[in-house]
Amino acid sequence: MDFAHSFGLIIPDLLLSVSGLVLLLVVAWSGDKGARQIAIGAAAALFVAGFLLVPGLHGGAEGPATLGFGGLIKVDGFALFAKALIYLSAIGALMVAPAFFASPAAGSERGMRGEYPVLVLFACVGMGLMVSANDFMSLYLGLELNSLSAYVLAAILRRDARSGEAGLKYFVLGALASGILLYGMSLLYGFTGSTGFAAVRAGLSGELGYGALFGVIFVLSGLAFKISAVPFHMWTPDVYEGAPTPVTAFFATAPKVAAVALTARVVFEVFGAQVAAWQQIVMFTALASIIFGALGAIGQENLKRLLAYSSINNIGFILLGLAVANHSGAAAMLVYLFIYVVMSLGSFVALLMLRGEDGSLMETFADIRGLSITRPALAAALLIFMFSLAGIPPLLGFYAKFVVFQATVEAGLVAFGAIAIAASVIGAFYYIKFVKVMFFDPPAGVITGRSGAAHWVLLGLTAVIVSPLGYFLTRSLSDLADKAASALFLAV
Repeated sequence: MDFAHSFGLIIPDLLLSVSGLVLLLVVAWSGDKGARQIAIGAAAALFVAGFLLVPGLHGGAEGPATLGFGGLIKVDGFALFAKALIYLSAIGALMVAPAFFASPAAGSERGMRGEYPVLVLFACVGMGLMVSANDFMSLYLGLELNSLSAYVLAAILRRDARSGEAGLKYFVLGALASGILLYGMSLLYGFTGSTGFAAVRAGLSGELGYGALFGVIFVLSGLAFKISAVPFHMWTPDVYEGAPTPVTAFFATAPKVAAVALTARVVFEVFGAQVAAWQQIVMFTALASIIFGALGAIGQENLKRLLAYSSINNIGFILLGLAVANHSGAAAMLVYLFIYVVMSLGSFVALLMLRGEDGSLMETFADIRGLSITRPALAAALLIFMFSLAGIPPLLGFYAKFVVFQATVEAGLVAFGAIAIAASVIGAFYYIKFVKVMFFDPPAGVITGRSGAAHWVLLGLTAVIVSPLGYFLTRSLSDLADKAASALFLAV
């Protein structure tokens, strides 16, 4: 085993690990007084780690040179693409956190805890291991490192009942999902004699027995929880509503990227020889997520719960690309994933800017009545994000849905795509409700608080990317997605 080569593959992860340990010592020495500086340090570490990904990302890293530690990890173009999205999402979650924790929205625990950025860093290390996993053991280690950090993040406001409830629900249901996943992995190990992805794939070739099929189903069920796909979505609305809003923004982006990328790697690289065994499961989950996410959001008055159902709905569209089970479907899935991250991050930043005079957060439709009159720039940004999430042209969200539907039709799954398109119309209702309330209802006049520069910078950047100007990025984005998807279908 060439340790120099192996450690060279994970330099970004090592940087984040060392940075997390150093910042943890700083927290222990200085307490929460230096929390803002610790957050800046964590964001800087993530930026540098992301910069280190650029050569491999543009070069389309693939082949035996991407394997490390005896085949336990694979740092190919697909993993690098996912890591880049994870790091960008984490930087956004760190940028908006200090203002939230300094506001009355943090309750009696005003002031950001120094552990927050450290936990975000360790979660990113876990997610990096997840997307680079080439063995079920490394997969599970990464998954648990991310999950343990996420449980604490959800409950970081210890005296807030909603935050504590969110953390407890996430922990209990997450532990259940991890148990299901671990049981599926043990079944696959029992029937194939290995935990390595390539060896398990070889063991599953030929006729699939009932025992191995149950292993496939249990693994997919555990992963479906992590991406909050129907019918394993029940935790999402409660956790999104109860967790602090910067944490919710983090949950809606980075862990979703990691979980979707991990699911794609498992189905293509481990179960690729048994497409018939998993394709129907993914197709059902995709359609169910699209329909249930749309229907569940219709009656919501809390904006964070509505975005939780919107997340479930969008996961369904991402799974459409996975269900196609070919290169074009995987590339379309990655394009959608990037655009989804931008739309979600922008939407939650906008929610963080809905503040009262005392800095408290406003989270209901009643609070944003007539927002176009009192805060026209914020209302315009929300309009862009909601219409983009609905897939209305010429916004970039339309392009995301278009490339997924195109891959579906080209694969001959016309009826499948048609049902998904019809179901997507349902989702337009609650997105348009934002517009009706903000532009046509009399002003509520409660959103009078001001936001910091970091919020406006993120809001403006994400709004520009989602706007028609974002189409200038599509060529480069498609090229990167094609290179990343190719790595999934290259036998190593």
